[in-house]
Amino acid sequence: MASLAAIGIVSRDIAESCRFYRALGVEVAEPGAGDDHFDATLPNGLRLMWDTEEMIRKLDPEWKRPSEGHAMALAFECESAAEVDETYARAVGAGFTGKTEPFDAFWGQRYATVNDPDGNSVDLFAAL
Repeated sequence: MASLAAIGIVSRDIAESCRFYRALGVEVAEPGAGDDHFDATLPNGLRLMWDTEEMIRKLDPEWKRPSEGHAMALAFECESAAEVDETYARAVGAGFTGKTEPFDAFWGQRYATVNDPDGNSVDLFAAL
């Protein structure tokens, strides 16, 4: 079964977002200046990840910051590329909306995206 591995946050300012989470008590290092991606592993193994809006637009050129709601996505790690495909098919087969069909991503993962009932992106991934 797929397991929740990371929470992704689309951020206008990654350093400021990290500062906010540190204020809440999350142990997050200072990101590098100008980084378009940053992540931190929490003590329980769950990762928090931040991507700039520019990075997200590289992955999804039609992405726009929501005018309502939030800018977060959940990411579920699968054990294999085949499990990404199976999980995607199971969600779409159950009537949920597929956003990005499974593909082999340039960063070395099998990757797909489905939308939850509220329109939030839920990414499925596995190492290739």
